[in-house]
Amino acid sequence: MKIGIISDTHGQVPNAVHDALAGVDHILHAGDVGPMDVITELETLAPVSAVLGNTDYTIQLPQMCVQTFGGQKFLVHHIVDLPVPSQLVRVAITDEQPNVVVFGHTHMPYNEHHDGILFLNPGSASNPRGSSAPSVAIVECNEFGLSVKVVALT
Repeated sequence: MKIGIISDTHGQVPNAVHDALAGVDHILHAGDVGPMDVITELETLAPVSAVLGNTDYTIQLPQMCVQTFGGQKFLVHHIVDLPVPSQLVRVAITDEQPNVVVFGHTHMPYNEHHDGILFLNPGSASNPRGSSAPSVAIVECNEFGLSVKVVALT
């Protein structure tokens, strides 16, 4: 299965996102969506699961979601303070035992394992910070494992 990971769109879906996420089976949006039009646009590419970000004042989304694709469990939450996640996230990790924790908020890509769990931030699709380019991530997964590719949007 191929999963598209996006975050921090802030109301904009750059055209390059359509090319980068073409052919994915599902899209996970890690918050700071903007208006629901963003979700509607992404749904033209694949089904979307999204969580609430700290700037999502006018839309209703869950604070956290857990999805399983290809035998791999994904926990999605907008803010994951590393190296020590919040109590809410720590409890969810303990309860859900995900293979991947997807998050946003920093607007910078992150792809590292901690205690056997992959922590993945795709960066921001529309408003990167630091020296990073706008980006999304693609995760290919099955019951044997997963591979991650961060895709710079050009």
